[in-house]
Amino acid sequence: MNTLAPSSSPCDQEVVPLRTPEQVRNYFAQSGVSIADWARARGFSVVLTRMVAAGQRKCLRGQSLQIAIALGMKR
Repeated sequence: MNTLAPSSSPCDQEVVPLRTPEQVRNYFAQSGVSIADWARARGFSVVLTRMVAAGQRKCLRGQSLQIAIALGMKR
């Protein structure tokens, strides 16, 4: 008997809601981690990370998109 493993299509995965800029800022305020320390630990620009967290960037490509994905603001 030949059985196939269940597919792992995007439809089968649980969708995690995206974070808003306000939720990201609240996370940093509650966790005690500064945006600068978080950015430096991941090799991101501190200024750009602050702009993404404030919702001042569209985050369509490049490092701003990578930051938004790492913060849970984009997929």
